Amino acid sequence: MRGARRPIHAVATWVKRQPPKVKAFLCVVAGIAALVFLRFIVHDHDNLFIAAEAVHALGISVLIYKLTKERTCAGLSLKSQDLTALFLAARLYCSFVMEYDIHTVLDTATLATTLWVIYMIRFKLRPSYMEDKDNFAIYFVVVPCALLALAVHPSTSHNIFNRICWAFCVYLEAVSVLPQLRLMQNTKIVEPFTAHYVFALGIARFLSCAHWVLQVLDTRGRLLTALGYGLWPPMVLLAEIVQTFILADFCYYYVKSVVGGQLVLRLPSGVV
Repeated sequence: MRGARRPIHAVATWVKRQPPKVKAFLCVVAGIAALVFLRFIVHDHDNLFIAAEAVHALGISVLIYKLTKERTCAGLSLKSQDLTALFLAARLYCSFVMEYDIHTVLDTATLATTLWVIYMIRFKLRPSYMEDKDNFAIYFVVVPCALLALAVHPSTSHNIFNRICWAFCVYLEAVSVLPQLRLMQNTKIVEPFTAHYVFALGIARFLSCAHWVLQVLDTRGRLLTALGYGLWPPMVLLAEIVQTFILADFCYYYVKSVVGGQLVLRLPSGVV
C-alpha cells in the first residue's frame, strides 16, 4: 500500500511546488480528462445528474451520522445549510409548477434531511455550534443572486415569477457552500466527517457540471437553444462551472490528506 502511495505523493508534491497558473492549467486538464472519461463510460448522461443528487444525499447521510452519533455540530456552517435549504425549496417549487419528475422526489428527500440538520444545529446541538467562526454574511450572496435572477432568467413560456425563481435557485446553489468554506478556513483544521461531507459536495457539483457540458456536446449546442435565448443558457453553464471550481481547491487538499493517511484535514491559508 505504501508503495502505491509513493508515486501519488510524489505527484502531489510536484503539483504543490508549481506556480498558481500552472496549477490552474493542470486543474483544467484534469477536468477535461475526467469529462472525456465520463463521456465514454456513461451512455445516458442524464444518469450523471441523478448520480450528483445521490452523492449529495450520501454527503448529508455523513452529516446525519455525525450529528446523531457524535452529538456535535462543530465545524458545520449553519449558514450554508440555510442557503442549501433555500435553493432546494426554490427548486422544489419550480419542479412542482414547471416539470414534475424524478428530480422532484430527490429534491424533496434532500430538503427534508437538510431541514433536519438545520434543526439539530439550531436547537439540539447549539452549544457545539461555532457561531463566531461561521461569520460569512449570507446577504452578500442572496442579494446578488436575487438581482441577477431578475436580470437574467429563462425565456420560456412559464410565469415570470417561476422563471425568476428558477434562475435564483441555479445561482444560489453555485455559491451556497461559501459559508462552509469560510468556517473551515477560519478553523484551519477540518475533522473527518465534515471533510467527507464537503468532498461529497465537490463530487456532486462536478457530476452536475459534467452532465450539462456533455449534454451540450452531445446535442451540438441544441440544448442551449432549448433553454431559451439571450444570456440565460451560458449563465446556466457558468453557474455549474463556478460550483465546481469553488470546491476544486478543497477537494485537492482532501485527496492529498487521504493519500497521506491523515484523518484530520489541515487547510493552508488562501484555500477559500
